[in-house]
Amino acid sequence: MSEKKISIEVSHTATEHRQALLRKEYTASELAEACLEQAEKHLELGVFIRYDKADILKQAKHADKRYQNAKSLGPLDGIPVSIKDNISQQGKELSCASRILKNYIAPYDATVIKKLKQEGAVLFGQSNMDEFAMGSSTENSSFQKTCNPWQKDSVPGGSSGGAAAGVAACITPLALGSDTGGSIRQPASFCGVIGLRPSYGRVSRYGLVAFASSLDQIGPLGRSVADCAVLADAINGHDPLDSTSNPRADSEPINNSIPKLEHKDWEGLKVGVLLPKNANMQAEVSEAIDKAKNFFIAKKAHVIPLESKLEEYLIPIYYILSTAEASSNLGRYDGVRYGHRNNKVKNLKELYIRSRTEGFGKEVRRRILLGTFVLSSGYHDAYYKKAQQAAQLVKNEISDLFKKVSIIIGPTSTHTAFKFGERKDPLTMYQSDLCTIPAALASLPSISVPAGLDKRSLPIGIQFTSPAFSDMQLLKVAAAFQEGNSQFNLDYRSFTR
Repeated sequence: MSEKKISIEVSHTATEHRQALLRKEYTASELAEACLEQAEKHLELGVFIRYDKADILKQAKHADKRYQNAKSLGPLDGIPVSIKDNISQQGKELSCASRILKNYIAPYDATVIKKLKQEGAVLFGQSNMDEFAMGSSTENSSFQKTCNPWQKDSVPGGSSGGAAAGVAACITPLALGSDTGGSIRQPASFCGVIGLRPSYGRVSRYGLVAFASSLDQIGPLGRSVADCAVLADAINGHDPLDSTSNPRADSEPINNSIPKLEHKDWEGLKVGVLLPKNANMQAEVSEAIDKAKNFFIAKKAHVIPLESKLEEYLIPIYYILSTAEASSNLGRYDGVRYGHRNNKVKNLKELYIRSRTEGFGKEVRRRILLGTFVLSSGYHDAYYKKAQQAAQLVKNEISDLFKKVSIIIGPTSTHTAFKFGERKDPLTMYQSDLCTIPAALASLPSISVPAGLDKRSLPIGIQFTSPAFSDMQLLKVAAAFQEGNSQFNLDYRSFTR
């Protein structure tokens, strides 16, 4: 650590840190040191599975040289960004918070990691997560639990719980997570930060360990919408290494600066409000939605109530499709080529059974079994094929809604963060994804923005969703909402004292 002590407010946004670095108020190394001190101060949160202090400081020193020589690479140069532990970094351990991959070293960089290195970002450790991104609370990590910084007896959400908690606790200004059915947005809501799921196909999945390939998408978490736009811009782009990557990512890019909505923009804006009908929504969440509606009405936007006729089918559709794909994707972890292996076996079948039973946690085994069942002979058409057809109906319904409106708002979650161990029944836990699943099934961009605190001082999140590849419009509206609602703004400085 440097002997020179510089007072750095780690609660500042990435954009503010960037301006300070350009003004030479402090160096990237000093910023990295401050973030490392913040990480050590909050070890009890369980944000990281691992981080390498020496490597972090080495990256920061390279950024210092670029700033000294006026050769800064861009808005992320020298800015710490935590990486979820299912994104490949060459030469680094990659475990997906699972025993079956413990001590596995990634042989290559994910495309998003290559892009961040080109931007000069300081890659700041591997954040904790639900094993193989399967969970809504980060209670399914094989290594540790992550606590919600606002109330340590409560979950941070999942599966990107470590990423969200680290940003909320001001350890890093930015984080990369992944979102399958809500794994960026729901923990962002629970931890009171911004979480963006970009349009499916906008960000390369090459190097992301697959859970459900047709749903997985990498995205940013930050303390401001502007910061998320900067990180989203850095990782955006078509990638021939990913067969699901969409060329529209290049032709309709995300800009790292968000234009403000003008008066005429507000008057032409049609905001749909979609609330879950069959879920008991927490009273304070309902109040936050009402305040959001009033904000848009005051701006002269058109606020239109919407209704879904397919709400009751969302959870079954998602969990049939995602578990089927998980069963297929996780078949490679068999103890033969890499990962955990039980050597006290008599034959190949026993090797598979023992290695996978010991290596996978309870929730992952549950989803593999469910997925294998719905894909099995005699059940494929009855479950998997029907779920695919039903998912198309969901897409069609949402497409029809966007003929009436340009943005849909609603709760990110029907409730704020729950306490550890409170949701032991898997079906109750799966209900946590109710509000975030539609955007995932329809491949749409969606963002969670903080909307104040409840009576337990736990954050509330409001979700904004827009049509495919209208990410910039989504970010413009979300940024205007965050900027125009000072009563919703959260004070993260309490975590720095």
